[in-house]
Amino acid sequence: MKTWQKLKNNPALWSRYLLRERVIKKIRSFFDERGFHEVETPMLIRHPPAESYLDVFETVLLDRHRNPTKAYLSTSPEVALKKLMVAGMGNCYSLTKSFRNTEAGDRLHNPEFTILEWYRVGATYTDIMKECEDLILHLLNTISFDHDKAKPCRQGLALNSQTLSYRDNYINLAPPWERISVKEAFQKYARVDLEEFSTIQNARRIAVSMGYSVANENAWEELYNQIFLNEVEPHLGINRPTILYDFPVAVAALAKKKESDPRFAERFELYIGGLELGDCYTELTDWKEQKTRFDKEMKEIQRLGKTSYDYDHDFIEALRVGLPECSGIAVGVDRLIMLLTDSVNVADVLLFPIEELL
Repeated sequence: MKTWQKLKNNPALWSRYLLRERVIKKIRSFFDERGFHEVETPMLIRHPPAESYLDVFETVLLDRHRNPTKAYLSTSPEVALKKLMVAGMGNCYSLTKSFRNTEAGDRLHNPEFTILEWYRVGATYTDIMKECEDLILHLLNTISFDHDKAKPCRQGLALNSQTLSYRDNYINLAPPWERISVKEAFQKYARVDLEEFSTIQNARRIAVSMGYSVANENAWEELYNQIFLNEVEPHLGINRPTILYDFPVAVAALAKKKESDPRFAERFELYIGGLELGDCYTELTDWKEQKTRFDKEMKEIQRLGKTSYDYDHDFIEALRVGLPECSGIAVGVDRLIMLLTDSVNVADVLLFPIEELL
């Protein structure tokens, strides 16, 4: 049944879907009060950033004479925002659609999704950790405060100003939130020493000992992801939000290396109620390092047989001119709505989910 038919037959469902517009308004008010610029970024682009873990949507752009040019749907507003920061924009954010292929048929993914991405000049990932706490609590408190006026779906909203109910669990959002490094999480939940796991030979041996199927062509990142997704991620953010930080450099393509240990990068992911909601970097500003990483990512894209393209060299040129020291995060708005409405499937918070096309 199509969503419009569900809504026609059961008007009570409107409260779940209409909560989105209230969340969007509260997000904008939060950043407006902090002096951020809201930026419109393109959804149709010539050159995506090189990120091997994503699949892109490819299309053809025709000019007035029908001359063809390859084009792609944007996977995130990140590169556009950073170019504007090089130009002097300052603190900025975008609320936009992004597109990632091969993500249909999963309860947590929709190939077309709404993303909130913001950047703060002079900040590091630890500053964005605090700003995430502030934003989520702002949404929780202000939406709950005027609940009686608009009557959104109550199920997932706050039981009080710092407690959320999601999937029969009570989540304590009182700051500071749990902070655990990737290295600590691998040891705690998978009983894997990430330093020992750091070579491809050891990674294969450890993965086999844990019962995973391993082929010679498996890259290190694939072995890492198998263990992370199956052994670590299910434990994150269940009864309180979890900030998972300091990722191996190999899985942090646009993040700055830690000065104290350059094997790891200043990246964190935010989990609440078992949902991954955000991905943050202290942004890499070294254009030479970024180019090296992009070149490596493009080789991995080709090895995996994914859609190949020429990455955004204009972005490298912008980094050469000089990106100010900054940190930024991408937050999945659809998953945030899932959390606030106690929904287990992203399709249940989208008026036109991809499953209606399949």
